Amino acid sequence: MIYWAPRIAANIWDIENIYISENGTSSEDKIAADGQVYDLDRIMFLRNYLTQMQRAITEGVPIRGYFLWSLMDNFEWIFGYGKRFGLYRVDFETQARVPKLSAAFYRDVVARNAIGI
Repeated sequence: MIYWAPRIAANIWDIENIYISENGTSSEDKIAADGQVYDLDRIMFLRNYLTQMQRAITEGVPIRGYFLWSLMDNFEWIFGYGKRFGLYRVDFETQARVPKLSAAFYRDVVARNAIGI
């Protein structure tokens, strides 16, 4: 989808600048015995999504920005507090925040401006 949708939109409507906003995926995001959150499904989503977006950009699709949804778990209008979307797990009772494994993955992607090693 992230490869074809912006590509087709840019061709049909001659769009010069495309920004992908509020993109992400929900996950169970359980805290493991060691206190970490291993949200590998979110990492795989981001890796695949960003790889396809990079492919589109390399081929000339004018994607100028990407905004991940969301930094922290929050209330979602449809799902309430039932689904988690953030890079940081929020304990809704104490407001304590735990960075998920995806937070480190995304930090590294942004720092290197590249996916992978």
